Amino acid sequence: MELADTLVDDFDVVDLFALLVDRSVELLDASAAGVVLPETGGGFRLMASTSEATELVELFQVQNHEGPCLDCYHSGEPVIADDLAAAAERWPRFVPFAVGSGFHAAHVLPLRLRGRILGALNLFGDEPGPLGPADVAAAQALADVATIALLQSSAIPQAHVVADQLEEALQSRVSIEQAKGMLAEQAGVGMSEAFARLRRHARDQRRRLADVAEDVVQGRLSPAQMAPRGRTPSG
Repeated sequence: MELADTLVDDFDVVDLFALLVDRSVELLDASAAGVVLPETGGGFRLMASTSEATELVELFQVQNHEGPCLDCYHSGEPVIADDLAAAAERWPRFVPFAVGSGFHAAHVLPLRLRGRILGALNLFGDEPGPLGPADVAAAQALADVATIALLQSSAIPQAHVVADQLEEALQSRVSIEQAKGMLAEQAGVGMSEAFARLRRHARDQRRRLADVAEDVVQGRLSPAQMAPRGRTPSG
């Protein structure tokens, strides 16, 4: 499993969470996924998502302080909404937005570290319906492996060290989002494809996503250098 490959020194925390959401959708009965982490000064930030629609729904939760991922983080327990329409009373602002974005079910699992909640893994369904027990267990296992990888990455696996790593990863999202926007505009591709190109280049060059993103923002990497092999870059 690729998530297990992160149990080595100097792995990329941002790429870890991107891999977590990608594999969750591939392996489980979910149409989209996202990871939300708390910020040091309060509030939350989206760390990874599988699509632009997912990103908007996750950001809506964060900005409006309402939704299943926030409930999961605060309670430390899974939050299951087999039919989001039936949960409109619980989340009166979030539900109409999520349903309007094409999501009709949400299953959220905590990222846990020795009783401490580091964040939440959100699985969305495009149809109402439960996530089977096997998928729930598998989703929690994926979340736990990602958390263990984060813990293992530090030579001294203490809470403050993990907090520093998460804070650094959260801050790196700023440059990554800037790079995504610039690459999408300059190469004439969608935001999801722009992020895919950033990740692919980072992996090919064995570099951190944040460092590659900074090169794009500063103009040291061009869209042509990021284009998939064998394809003529647009723009």
